[in-house]
Amino acid sequence: MEFRNFAIIAHVDHGKTTLVDALFKQSGLFRDNQQIESCAMDHNDLERERGITILAKCTSFIWRNIKLNIVDTPGHADFGGEVERILSMVDGVLLLVDASEGPMPQTKFVLAKALALGLKPIVIINKIDKQDARVNEVLDEVFDLFFILGANEEQLDFPILYASGRNGWAIKNLNDERKDLIPLLETVVNHVKAPDVDNDAPFQMLVTMLDYDQYLGRVLTGKILKGNATINDSVHAIREGKGILERARLTKLLSFEGLKRISVEHAKCGDIIAIAGLEVATVADTIASTEVTTPLKALPIDPPTLSMIFSINDSPLAGLDGKKLTSRMIWDRLLKEAEGNISISVKKADGQDSFEVAGRGELQLGILIETMRREGFELSISRPHVLYKIDEVTGQKLEPMEELYIDLDDEFTGIIIEKITQRKGNLLDMRPSGVGKTRLKFLIPTRGLIGYHSEFLTDTRGSGILNRSFHGYETYKGAIEGRTKGVLVSNSAGNAVPYALFFLEERGILFINPGDPVYEGIIIGEHSKSNELNVNPTKTKQLTNMRASGKDDNIKLSPPRIMSLEQALSYIQDDELVEITPKAIRLRKKYLDPIIRKKMGRFE
Repeated sequence: MEFRNFAIIAHVDHGKTTLVDALFKQSGLFRDNQQIESCAMDHNDLERERGITILAKCTSFIWRNIKLNIVDTPGHADFGGEVERILSMVDGVLLLVDASEGPMPQTKFVLAKALALGLKPIVIINKIDKQDARVNEVLDEVFDLFFILGANEEQLDFPILYASGRNGWAIKNLNDERKDLIPLLETVVNHVKAPDVDNDAPFQMLVTMLDYDQYLGRVLTGKILKGNATINDSVHAIREGKGILERARLTKLLSFEGLKRISVEHAKCGDIIAIAGLEVATVADTIASTEVTTPLKALPIDPPTLSMIFSINDSPLAGLDGKKLTSRMIWDRLLKEAEGNISISVKKADGQDSFEVAGRGELQLGILIETMRREGFELSISRPHVLYKIDEVTGQKLEPMEELYIDLDDEFTGIIIEKITQRKGNLLDMRPSGVGKTRLKFLIPTRGLIGYHSEFLTDTRGSGILNRSFHGYETYKGAIEGRTKGVLVSNSAGNAVPYALFFLEERGILFINPGDPVYEGIIIGEHSKSNELNVNPTKTKQLTNMRASGKDDNIKLSPPRIMSLEQALSYIQDDELVEITPKAIRLRKKYLDPIIRKKMGRFE
């Protein structure tokens, strides 16, 4: 049997997972009357809730006696590490571009990685049935992007298809009948080269994905680059610079079939398979027959740009919600995450019971935190910080920079340019992107975007779209003004009382509801002024033996500002933490005692 291994790459929300759904339905993989969920590849709870792909996933089906191995990749820049390693095990890519939005920051990122590996993309202009589709202009923009990224002549001669993944059709010419995805499948078979096969060589596979199965344990996925694999073959795992890590037998070979992994007795060279039973081997290691002594070369991954400090929850409310509280449990979980996600790194921090976790962006680290709290962990998380470098020649401090693309209504252009400029952003391009809309392109320090997204949505009344992509390192751009408002901090413990909150409302915006538990040092609201204010949200009305002339009016409070995890992480300052439990997200001061806070403030 022949193989075709290809990945679907695109900017977030350009239709990758929806297109895979349509391929499933037309491949004969499911019965006509079988109910399958939309975005079937996004089976993670967080993926379904947020409507994004977080983890790369493999699937396959047989079409005209050819096995098509498909990899669905994330589209968000924070999960670029997933895309980078996946591209090393495929022989072609489908580049999806929205017919209205055109090439976006992540389009540029994933395409650059694919071209650098020598892959020849198939371009699909998706969603051409949208009312604001601009097919010809988008195609010109795609050509320009290929040229800018240094595509060679073969790569520039890419096949073009026009599609609607949601409606399940693709066409080679705009005047063709729009009925199914056969033109797409034919293009894949004809254009994506079959993998190089060397059946006579000893078995060798480069691990590109690691996940856990409740029955099988650690499952390693990769493409067989040389030889064949058979159940009970003796193998060992090799790591560059470390030599042999472990020896084992292939007790479980798994092949992909639709959304499932099925056990097989034999796997051929060129196929994408999964192996269970190895205890030490991880991503970028080589699994090979025992006569092989040299590991396969793994691609280097772009480094993390952002870090946070994870520590134990030491608040008075610790242990009420979660079961996983100790630093040992947190450290083991972080090591497990770093093992399977090579774009995340972890190390022990200076403070006791705390660890520094570095990743690609706020969303990636926020997903990790959300996953851990759902697993029963309680944590304290610091404000995100960017990771600087020092120029070895000049000795100057370098900081990570982002390309920022903003689509918004014309009326908000002025305020957004002003806000981005205050955050050391430099306007590179400004052009109309439709009726009454403008697209802005900036180059901005990564730290300038920390905490900006919620403010951006407020300034554009929820209509603006913000996309970013890692650009590189440049000279430090200077200080950026942080939060201008102070906070309201509780000076007592108990439960918040409506009477007290009513009088605190005039001091600022509250973050809590009546009845919520509070403790000394917890942040209960935003002060209307720039200073920190200690208040008592548990204060009750004094009772006397004097009868009131009339009934007390019912106390009516304004709805509090309830923050999401990402909003909380971006809101806090360096002397504050976010307390994470399975049931709550709270803001607190790093030092709960006000006297210690003042003392430490003098030294920081």
